[in-house]
Amino acid sequence: MEGIINVLKSPGMTSSDVVVWIRKILKIKKVGHTGTLDPGVAGVLPICVGKGTRLAEYITEQGKAYIAEVTFGVTTDTQDSYGKVIRETSPMLNRSELERILPNFTGKISQVPPMYSAVRKEGKHLYEYARKGIPIEINPREVSIYKLNLEEWFEGQFPKAILDIECSKGTYIRTICHDLGQTLGCGAHMSYLVRVRSGPFKIQESWTLEEIEEAVCDGNFSFILPLTAGIDLPKVSLSGLRSNAFRNGLPTKREQVKILDDKKEPYVQVMESEELIGIGVWREEVLYPHKVFK
Repeated sequence: MEGIINVLKSPGMTSSDVVVWIRKILKIKKVGHTGTLDPGVAGVLPICVGKGTRLAEYITEQGKAYIAEVTFGVTTDTQDSYGKVIRETSPMLNRSELERILPNFTGKISQVPPMYSAVRKEGKHLYEYARKGIPIEINPREVSIYKLNLEEWFEGQFPKAILDIECSKGTYIRTICHDLGQTLGCGAHMSYLVRVRSGPFKIQESWTLEEIEEAVCDGNFSFILPLTAGIDLPKVSLSGLRSNAFRNGLPTKREQVKILDDKKEPYVQVMESEELIGIGVWREEVLYPHKVFK
């Protein structure tokens, strides 16, 4: 059994909880997720099964899309609704003020990860320092925000906004929410978040754990997608002879490779007929095995 499952994670579960659940229901040990979703966050969580676990790194690298709710006037120590309130005010804020600053948060931006996060510093997670009250310098890192649109605006003592966000991997949405509040001078936190896309996997096509359990009971495993469904890399094809060479770690000259996509990237999916046999990497005009499925 191998492939990728587009799981709709519900709030309250960790990503590891989902992995354990899938292992149990499918009775298979080789299961892994493709990037952590916080327990309070709902949405798309691709789960790799069997050989699919070797593709997790490629799926994780792909872009994400979210719908986020931001509450202005309330700042928390975790930058989301699960933290301790450290500042509260009733801001005189309107929609146009928020729309005015959103372009400053698109494109390539510098972002400081939150203290309550799994980012490592000197061998420890940042949340370990935060829980012990140990101050530590956090280095900013560059992320890409491809889209940041204001979808809805709600007036009130603590105004709320619904944002449609597309971004690169490693982006902290709660930090975007926090930084918007800091820029506007009133503070803010992320009050709700749902991931609507991870790479090519969309929420409209996801399966709840209840739906997966019901399908398994009916002997229906259509929720397990093929390995190629989760990788946004160009494809090449090899003959039977060169496929065997690839599986044995041998390179292949470009003239012996059938190019199936025009996209010019160093890493490619290597196919034999309709079967994915591994990931290859171009070095000049030669295709070398990078990851082989035997």
